[in-house]
Amino acid sequence: MMRMLGTFALFLSLFGATVPAAANGNDQARANSSNALRCMALNIYFEARGEPFLGKIAVGHVVLNRIAHSRYPSNACAVIRQGGERRRHRCQFSWWCDGRSDKPRDEAAWREAIFVAMLIHNGATKDPTGGALWYHADYVDPSWSRRMMRFAKIGRHIFYVAPELNAANKMPRRKASGT
Repeated sequence: MMRMLGTFALFLSLFGATVPAAANGNDQARANSSNALRCMALNIYFEARGEPFLGKIAVGHVVLNRIAHSRYPSNACAVIRQGGERRRHRCQFSWWCDGRSDKPRDEAAWREAIFVAMLIHNGATKDPTGGALWYHADYVDPSWSRRMMRFAKIGRHIFYVAPELNAANKMPRRKASGT
């Protein structure tokens, strides 16, 4: 019950509503979780707004797969914001460094992106990408895709896993911290 109330409070906070903090809650952890959830929802919104529900889940799982991989940053916002610092259109997720507003304008699509992000965040979804670390829209042909192993096409996105991954889908994982 407390987890559900916390999730609901997080959902409301993303829309600017205020909810009193629990007396024994960890405010910093809640803020970090809220920030990660918002980053994930923004990425789903801008990368997969027109995709089927499974496509939105797939885009979210690529972020989780990168967080788990030793090659990428260890949190959702850092993964999503990686690249593009020096030159526009050189980031990992194109919406982040395209120079356009990052404010969602389609209210229904934004609510759905938040819902999908919450499902992923709470572990209520399975990864439909087989551990994919990369994807692109089917109407582009990036040169990097030739070095990768295509895993699935979901909606208009093609998902790729590293060629060295075996059938058991093993990836180099980040070392667990001592906590």
